[in-house]
Amino acid sequence: MVTVRTVITKQEQKAFLNFPLDLYSGNPYYIPPLYSDEKKMFRKDYVYNASCDSVFFLAYRDGKPVGRIQGIIQKDANAKNKEKRCRFTRFDAIDDLEVSRALFQALEDWARAQGMDTLVGPLNYSDLEREGMLVEGFEEPSTFEQTYNFPYYKAHVEQLGFRKEIDWTCSRLYGPESEEALQELDQVVQFIFRRYKLHFGTAKSGKELLKKYAQGIFDLVDKSYEGLYGTVPFTPGMRQLVLDNFGLVLSPRYAAMILDENEHPVCFGLSIPSLNRALQGTRGHLTPRTLLRILQCLRKPDVIDLCLVGVDPEYLNRGVSGALSLAIMRMLRDNASLRWADTNLNLEDNYAILNQWRRFRRVECKRYRAYVKSL
Repeated sequence: MVTVRTVITKQEQKAFLNFPLDLYSGNPYYIPPLYSDEKKMFRKDYVYNASCDSVFFLAYRDGKPVGRIQGIIQKDANAKNKEKRCRFTRFDAIDDLEVSRALFQALEDWARAQGMDTLVGPLNYSDLEREGMLVEGFEEPSTFEQTYNFPYYKAHVEQLGFRKEIDWTCSRLYGPESEEALQELDQVVQFIFRRYKLHFGTAKSGKELLKKYAQGIFDLVDKSYEGLYGTVPFTPGMRQLVLDNFGLVLSPRYAAMILDENEHPVCFGLSIPSLNRALQGTRGHLTPRTLLRILQCLRKPDVIDLCLVGVDPEYLNRGVSGALSLAIMRMLRDNASLRWADTNLNLEDNYAILNQWRRFRRVECKRYRAYVKSL
């Protein structure tokens, strides 16, 4: 028999955090989140508590945890879209439909009690967090920004009445087709820069880059992401969260800032060295050994992860995004240790970003899905 309990005590919180680490122990494709970051969800001063209501459930059989799920009511998103939606996230369970059914039933009951009429996910507090359910590419390692799940998750949620709402695709970018193609793109970018009085921004460190351009980046993200699925407006707390997360790992070597004549960003791309080698096989704890491996990844990465990309809508049809493609191509060319750049999740209907990658040798390697169900 399966019983579901709301997570309340410290011991239950620990069991909630540890469940996926145990479930995926030894799985070579699973990259855990940082344990300390996940633990923050249970703090009263957590940055998203001002805009979200959330609940955590654990499923037990014979006293042992066999599944978990979190529900989030993103009040800013609901107000923005005039919806009554509850998001589900951090759904993990053994391969037993009875367990999944019990978890979703508990969450559906909670969501109805809060006045919600729809359940959707996996979606997190915001699109800055891990989201989506892996439906293709199960033998590909996730990145630090992506989740990983077993193939049976898809079967379970579909048997429970969920249907597809939208997909994200993930691609590997291997650079230009040829050096000639890179030179041709360089000439096009130079012409566009002259025409619109644009130039690349510079910085000597990640700290300097954020100090000079962070405000413009956040404004541009709000402007360019406004109509995209699952996005919410940046709050001051969210902005600080990004600064805290990126400040230690961001380097100008793997960032591109395209500025207008007034030094305002009109297009940008922020990437970080892949941390897969450092975190793979760990439980997300920052032990001395893990920290050493992270430093090695930062010094000599073999892959870069594209984390944030934005283009001012006013410049979308002016070819400015070509400058971002050029910058990424140069990163791949000029850093001998780099094998590819990982795009992370791109919405399947975000044609602007998908067209951005057409200049590259590209392999689509994973697909994630958001599901929806009326309550």
